[in-house]
Amino acid sequence: MTVSCSDSDTSSLNETTPLLNDAQHDPEDQDPPIQKATPLPIAQLLIVCAIRLMDPIAFTQIFPYINEFIAFLKLTDDPSQTGFYSGLVESTFAVTQFLAIYQWSKLSNKIGRRPVIMVGTFGVALSTMYFGLSSSLTDLLLSRAIGGIFGGTVSVVQSVVGEITDASNQAAAFPIYGLVWPIGGITGPFIGGVLSNPAEKYGSIFQNSVFSRHPYFLPCLVAGIIALSGVLIGYIYLEETLRKKTRNGSQDSFIDDREPTLRELLSIPIIRALSISAFALNFNGTAFDVLFVLFCYTPIKDGGLAFSPSTIGFTLSSSGLISSAMQIFIMPVILKRIEASRIYNISIAAWPIVFAIIPILNVIARHGLVEETGNLDVWSNVKLWTGILFVLAISKVGGMAYSVSLILTKSNVSTPAVLAVSNGVMSCSMSLARIISPALASSVFALSVEYHLLGGYFWALMMVCFCLLACCLGRNISRLSKSSLTHHKPQNRN
Repeated sequence: MTVSCSDSDTSSLNETTPLLNDAQHDPEDQDPPIQKATPLPIAQLLIVCAIRLMDPIAFTQIFPYINEFIAFLKLTDDPSQTGFYSGLVESTFAVTQFLAIYQWSKLSNKIGRRPVIMVGTFGVALSTMYFGLSSSLTDLLLSRAIGGIFGGTVSVVQSVVGEITDASNQAAAFPIYGLVWPIGGITGPFIGGVLSNPAEKYGSIFQNSVFSRHPYFLPCLVAGIIALSGVLIGYIYLEETLRKKTRNGSQDSFIDDREPTLRELLSIPIIRALSISAFALNFNGTAFDVLFVLFCYTPIKDGGLAFSPSTIGFTLSSSGLISSAMQIFIMPVILKRIEASRIYNISIAAWPIVFAIIPILNVIARHGLVEETGNLDVWSNVKLWTGILFVLAISKVGGMAYSVSLILTKSNVSTPAVLAVSNGVMSCSMSLARIISPALASSVFALSVEYHLLGGYFWALMMVCFCLLACCLGRNISRLSKSSLTHHKPQNRN
């Protein structure tokens, strides 16, 4: 099988041949020429980011009200089981996304990135609206399954970012792309918290309408319309980044119709290590998203904070602001000064700290609760919100590893065809984590609360152990990435 990087450069692939750029025959390998920085394609990058923004908005807008939605549908009479059903809903999304991601990546190598992205964004829009109209567990699961199938195009969006950048400008491009999820993390929970149950919150304008019969449809409708606007933006402005080499070699670009198989990709140590670490990273990150919302929603006496959906939405929006600040002011600076693999290891080392601190927030709330009013005293409120902001800030340090993993993947593959399927493999690993993590984390949380395991905090101990394991797995990234980058120089884009 052959994967071409340019009209004059081909490399044969087999199960033992690295899919990396091999520069060991270059006589100037020890003193490579300094490349002039490529201008950042800011217009196309912003368009890609605008399209990608629709996905986190649609995904995160359900967080503030999902537990109330499950209670509204009367799926269970036991409040302690609410977390199980919310985890089941999210795992359904992840299962179908996992099954679809690699296929979307392969399809994009055949028909192009642009049509795949357009179809995926349109499907996410419709499935989000369907979710808001759900009236049974079957509707909830089916809408999330459809959303997961079309949400599998995320790896193709990542490939576009890799194809419009190179090693000289990626330190600026990837932090900008990394802003997408934090901004969506601000906007989505705000939409969900403010617009959920509008008939009760805002009175007659929404009463005796579809919004009173389906109290969680309005935030889904707004998120769906935003996603549809992404389809329109992409249709008008998004350029195709995949150009296939013609028989006479007259067209600019990089690949033919063939790409490496999954077995060939996983035979490369760095790709295999990145995939395993991506699973561990996303397991911890997804568990935090699920557990933090459950922790905020759970009564104080049962080990939580007893926040309302609006307060949860505000808290998650604050988290997005913290992440945005890090992406804008911190990440571009450290990417220019510190090796990407080292940043990756520092980031994942933040996760055990996050889960170790969360139970302390409940301890603060318990000691500061005034029984007569059911509220916290002023000093306890100050300590609680200081602790919440600290936990959110540390979690966003851990979240920086997502953007760095994209850079490490791009740095260790040679062609767009390989990049597309490599991103597909990474996204599959992350999606597999999202299958397991929500159901496992929420179930352990429910068992911890119901049986008062380790004072109701057993879930936190479990997550600290998982996070420490992820730190161990991340060390392989640093070793293998250093090795590969020592022996393989990045190839110039034509």
